[in-house]
Amino acid sequence: MTKNPLLQDFNTPPFSQIKEENYKPAIKKAIQIAKDEIDAIVENSEAPTFENTTVALDNTGNKLDRATSIFFNLNSAETNEEIQKIAKDISPWLSEFRNDMILNEGLFKRVKTVYDQLSDLNLTPEQEMLLDKQYKSFARNGANLKEADKAELRKIDAELAKLSLQFGEHVLAETNAFELLITNEDDLAGLPESAKEAAKELANSKGKEGWMITLDYPSYIPFMTYADNRELRKKLAIAFGKKGFQQNEYNNEQIVKDIVTLRHKRANLLGYKTHAHFVLEERMAETPEKVMEFLNELLEKAKPAAQREFDNLEAYAKKLDGIDQLQKWDGAYYSEKLKKELFNLDQELLKPYFKLENVIDGVFTVANKLYNLQFEEIDTIDKYHEDVKTYAVTDTDGNFVSYFYADFHPRPGKRNGAWMTSYKSQYIRNGINERPQVSIVCNFTKPTQTKPSLLTFNEVTTLFHEFGHALHGMLANTTYKSLSGTSVSWDFVELPSQVLENWCYEKEALELFAKHYETGEIIPMEYVEKIKESASFHEGMQTLRQLSFGLLDMSWHSGDSPETITSVKEFETNAFESTQLYPDIAENCMSTSFSHIFQGGYSAGYYSYKWAEVLDADAFEYFKEEGIFNKEVADKFKNNVLSKGGTEEPMELYKRFRGREPKPDALLRRAGLIDKN
Repeated sequence: MTKNPLLQDFNTPPFSQIKEENYKPAIKKAIQIAKDEIDAIVENSEAPTFENTTVALDNTGNKLDRATSIFFNLNSAETNEEIQKIAKDISPWLSEFRNDMILNEGLFKRVKTVYDQLSDLNLTPEQEMLLDKQYKSFARNGANLKEADKAELRKIDAELAKLSLQFGEHVLAETNAFELLITNEDDLAGLPESAKEAAKELANSKGKEGWMITLDYPSYIPFMTYADNRELRKKLAIAFGKKGFQQNEYNNEQIVKDIVTLRHKRANLLGYKTHAHFVLEERMAETPEKVMEFLNELLEKAKPAAQREFDNLEAYAKKLDGIDQLQKWDGAYYSEKLKKELFNLDQELLKPYFKLENVIDGVFTVANKLYNLQFEEIDTIDKYHEDVKTYAVTDTDGNFVSYFYADFHPRPGKRNGAWMTSYKSQYIRNGINERPQVSIVCNFTKPTQTKPSLLTFNEVTTLFHEFGHALHGMLANTTYKSLSGTSVSWDFVELPSQVLENWCYEKEALELFAKHYETGEIIPMEYVEKIKESASFHEGMQTLRQLSFGLLDMSWHSGDSPETITSVKEFETNAFESTQLYPDIAENCMSTSFSHIFQGGYSAGYYSYKWAEVLDADAFEYFKEEGIFNKEVADKFKNNVLSKGGTEEPMELYKRFRGREPKPDALLRRAGLIDKN
């Protein structure tokens, strides 16, 4: 029998050796290995200690972690029907294994024994945090329950794992199923040449004549922003908004209701009022009440500005084209026109200065100037698709820091959006600092026959955002893997990503990489000024949009009786009431494709994007005061935030970096919602 590559000892993932039939036997075997490691801890005849119990438990499951990280990353970035089928089979196994561990009485007894001695153990802050998180992971997930309730918890978790996968598969299937083939070139009026060329190449690749528009962001967003044909914009917008909300096999309405009901039941079983109460107990925000107070405070500031912006935009559309009622499919189109008029800034004029390769070099240069990192593209490690770029990351002394994978363009087997992930966490064991393997996945405009991949400014900020997450993973320097890198409180995890976006707006940073792909000319300073001037354009509406998502999330997860919800659409409409500007579209429903909260890890946590914006604006103001490449401030950020992972309470880490708690004023100033002086 051929050896299973996933069960061998490997450093970087051996993608080219892995076959789909390897996954199930490897993960089944890795679960058994992890169970044996746990049994060894439980059966240890010595009295429980921090080393033989707490550290030993943190060291378990390495083979399982490696195999599942490869599998689930590919299920997001390079999936197919077979991989999706395997995911359905193995998700319940993993849920059951996790419950076997959490509900293992012998293991919990040992963990609790060590935890009860906490005050006498003389631990470092990191060791204390490991013990505290480990104990809570048991106590908060059913270790103290009666047997019947433990069985119920297992059942709920297995069902949730299955439903979450189904939700994501349905959204991907709906995204892939829609194709708008345009055969009359007049229907493309307004669309930039680069977008037309990409649409033609896409149609050709599918053996069709004409121009093809899909729901993938690089295709969808240019069309919604520039296409003059309002009826086609409407068709596309409605298709985008009804993913998971059509009467077909991919409908997600019942899945949404089932997920929120099961989460609520689970929280009640564990002694919490709602899923939000359960989740937020371990976040910076602490309670649903505090989150609602935070969101409503921002809503109060943003709503008047958003309404003014909307009214102005509607008046502009009426003046330009006689539009009486601004609809959702008009927003991006008229916003872009108004922005161009007000700031004389055309996104298409900017794109030639943002060739993908130059932006990659730019983000690397920023990382070098701030954190002394160097990136060398290599072809010595395996990759899962030819589009993927691989890099070795070192510091200026030549010490190895990390491997870095980057996957930039859309494919049929890849879900929409952008994310950071990892194939191996950083940790220190037996005196060896095991370095991480970090990946970012995006969906940027592909190169065409005549042009390289030219990014919109929004795509530039997306790349910097995901790279900020990657830095959090790369620069990790903790002892224990469960506290390493991005393993931090969910409302703190967006700080490194969002703060890095700020460099995209700074002349000093843009001059490093924003060069015309044909002439090499550095982006004209008038464009830089216009980018800065326009940064807060429609910020009220953008803030309201983000707040609406956060409020919808909290509505789903902080209500007393989700099982009584009959209509997903009606529930969502009520949740959006305080933030609604555009007329409702009957055929559309956001919840049925809201992957962040029903497939990703953001349930009762979507507010954290705005929460982290308060942190990032406050943090960047410090950089601005001292200089955006000031080494002293950069070192403080690296040493107190990026390298520390979840080893201490996030507010303590932030205060050590900033010298005080964050204030919301910097965000409100940046957004133009309060006076800048």
